[in-house]
Amino acid sequence: MGIDWFPLWLSLRVAALSTLIGLGAGLWIAWLLAAREFRGKAVLSSLVTLPLVLPPTVLGYYLLVLLGRNSIIGSVWERIFGAPLVFTWQAAVVAAIVHSAPLLIESARAALESVDHSHERAARSLGASEWRVFWKVSLPLAWNSILAATALAFARSLGDFGVTIMLAGNIPGRTQTVAVAIYDAVESGQGATARILVLVISALALAVLSVANRVGRIDFGRAGG
Repeated sequence: MGIDWFPLWLSLRVAALSTLIGLGAGLWIAWLLAAREFRGKAVLSSLVTLPLVLPPTVLGYYLLVLLGRNSIIGSVWERIFGAPLVFTWQAAVVAAIVHSAPLLIESARAALESVDHSHERAARSLGASEWRVFWKVSLPLAWNSILAATALAFARSLGDFGVTIMLAGNIPGRTQTVAVAIYDAVESGQGATARILVLVISALALAVLSVANRVGRIDFGRAGG
């Protein structure tokens, strides 16, 4: 029997979308935590780090409550799109964001904090706005480390299991990602399918890690949780 490659393509799509969304939102949060002092900063920092230490099933449960049909977000989504958010491939994207974005944010924060701030002060003294300082000075100086963190977040999204199966379920041809498909194959005694998928996902993860190691150094102890 041939192997169904849908879970792999779905995982790649989910990982790509979640990484792009996580990078967009994560950079802003990382900059706030690295460069700004404000009330509630410690709370925000704790909330960012929390998904790194909570069990995936707990995160999945929180998301089910937050995004289910009876929640405000879930009901608004259903009114707009005509279908619930949970147990869809979009839910898998949300799960991957929650699972991987904290790694990206913490690594980007560390990279921004390590920038030589004398360059930023020089830019401000020349009249540059905070927005311009970030895009023209801070981000370019930290970009290699942020790019490496982005690669790691992609790999983390690619292999998510616990949060995904709680929020998106295990629907073949619709929400079954490669990690879930491997579990399903093992449970149903399809050892050959499981081994092939494991080898493919391992090769992809190794390739992503090689990219991350090439473009920048990440403090794995701090970022990995």
